[in-house]
Amino acid sequence: MRLAGLLLALGLTLGLWAEETRPVRVGLYDDIGVGKGVKEFHESLKKLPGLKVTLVKAAEIQNGILKDFDILIQPGGSGGGQGKALEEKGRENIRQFVKVGGGYLGICAGAYLATCDYDWSLHLLDAKVIDKKHWARGFGPVEVGFSSKGSKLLGLNKDKATIYYHQGPLLAPANNPLIPDYENLATFESELAKNGAPKGVMVGTTAVTASTFEKGRVFCFSPHPEKTEGRMDMVLRAILWTAGRNAKE
Repeated sequence: MRLAGLLLALGLTLGLWAEETRPVRVGLYDDIGVGKGVKEFHESLKKLPGLKVTLVKAAEIQNGILKDFDILIQPGGSGGGQGKALEEKGRENIRQFVKVGGGYLGICAGAYLATCDYDWSLHLLDAKVIDKKHWARGFGPVEVGFSSKGSKLLGLNKDKATIYYHQGPLLAPANNPLIPDYENLATFESELAKNGAPKGVMVGTTAVTASTFEKGRVFCFSPHPEKTEGRMDMVLRAILWTAGRNAKE
């Protein structure tokens, strides 16, 4: 009996170890609505430790491929383009994937897509977009201020960072009672206000956010850490949190 009990305990321990040490299976959306940098982003992701990254198409998501992944990344580009390409079936498959424990990481366009503010949105994040009219407010480096939790989760040794911005969403709580409130991990502390965008709107809006959606996790960056020198570690940490690999954050 003692031997049987020992073997059972050892088996359970090895099973848990295998679960935690196997690569995080990452699906990276690469279809209508992505920006020109998705291939470069894919190559950068493949260099990060502990990940197995696969490019996925909208039709594959519609056909159930997400069962093979731990998280889905929707990258920069056009949130509307991605949402419409996914169609309702694809969008619903993503929602169901997250509901049962999958992870979602949205960057720029992928953050727009996560909100509950458009008819093509995923309704994963209880967020609305501020000043939709001036979404094309410019691109370049911006200052982002992090909460203590945001700094810890993303491995920062200070509460501010400069990150490349390319017309990502200015987020604020949508107060949708059907979606959990998000946690504001960082806010914009400087702004871009080109192409007629009014000044004074961007500062103070949410730049980085995290939330849950039933059994799954949702993480969104409005700016682009993957396009900022030295910031891919932030992406890795966001992936691991979204996949539930660093639950002690």
